[in-house]
Amino acid sequence: MFVRVLELIFFLYFASHIPITLFIDLQALLPGHVYPEPLQALLRWYAEEFKDPMVLDPPHWFKSFIFCEALLQMPFFPVAAYAFLKGGCKWIRTPAIVYSTHVATSLIPILAHILFYEFPVKPHAGPQTLQERWLLMSIYAPYLLVPVLILLTMLFSSTYNSSPYSDQAPAKKRKKRN
Repeated sequence: MFVRVLELIFFLYFASHIPITLFIDLQALLPGHVYPEPLQALLRWYAEEFKDPMVLDPPHWFKSFIFCEALLQMPFFPVAAYAFLKGGCKWIRTPAIVYSTHVATSLIPILAHILFYEFPVKPHAGPQTLQERWLLMSIYAPYLLVPVLILLTMLFSSTYNSSPYSDQAPAKKRKKRN
């Protein structure tokens, strides 16, 4: 039952990630004319409201993460959404481990940047107070926490980490041979 709840959370995570990536995140990589004004305005509102300058003027290292999101992660999102909605699809285990490890690793420098970088004091420059930093970190945190949950589920849940050769299977085979 608990694994099924996690699978539904994972489904929602991946399904919601598709429009977020296409309509918000990729604005950092694609030319402005690709997006209609309402989507550009939404991005500007978000950046101002949550003091996130990385989405409007991303550093090169941040662009590299978005490039990976577009090239490597985006094709995986609908596949993973399907697998977790269906539930118990053992074939998703290895790709989910690769995905979750990659994303969790990429979130560490993002969160460190938010927490420790001294953003210039100017309009739309970034979080200046600890409260603003924690608010922005709370926006990014699910993109670390959910992949870590995916990784732990893939590694330790018997739904995804079962093999025909459990700890007892080799002993039984040895007894039959003797």
